[in-house]
Amino acid sequence: MKPVPMRPLDFDRRSEAQMRAAAQQFHEDIRLRRSVRHFSSDPVPLDVIRTCIATAATAPSGANKQPWTFVLVTDPEIKRQIQAAAEEEEAAFYDHRAPERWLRDLEPFDTNAHKPMLSAAPALIAVMAQRYGSDKADRNYYVSESVGIAVGFLLAALHTAGLVSLTHTPMPMGFLAKILGRPDNERAYLLIPVGYPKEGCQVPDISRKSIEQILVER
Repeated sequence: MKPVPMRPLDFDRRSEAQMRAAAQQFHEDIRLRRSVRHFSSDPVPLDVIRTCIATAATAPSGANKQPWTFVLVTDPEIKRQIQAAAEEEEAAFYDHRAPERWLRDLEPFDTNAHKPMLSAAPALIAVMAQRYGSDKADRNYYVSESVGIAVGFLLAALHTAGLVSLTHTPMPMGFLAKILGRPDNERAYLLIPVGYPKEGCQVPDISRKSIEQILVER
């Protein structure tokens, strides 16, 4: 196998003052991002979402396999089918699948099996993880890690563009591949409603762990 060709890195070294300003600005912006469950039905510019997905696709991946597919769903009937299937799985989760401790941890957030945001949001992004490529011998590596990094890029890009989103993971999610007609090498990784917040939208008044709680230096 031939080695990958190399080229000079496109990198402009910033001054320490510029680095601090850029890091602080990004922190101040991204800390305002919140998961939203109440969406306006107002349409969103799909070219903006496509650009955000293109940003997600710049994420690093194991052996540069880029093991992801992003399915952008705006068709109302397909969204309705996804909501119905997701709510069926969620009903089973809340009824008997989830451990009691999990349900207790969710209780303060008043979540339940009803997921109207899946049809209310003007767009859904179904993130699919590719277990392998064109055939099973074409193995992908670090699939969950790679797709997870890409999703992080995507959420940051959507927020920066002025849109709100929610990470939704009804389990199991096999219904997504079936509804969306995806091939056998893909499995559903995440479902992301995207749009504008509904007027009067509220989110839980929660805080994040402090830097002292999450950073260890040696």
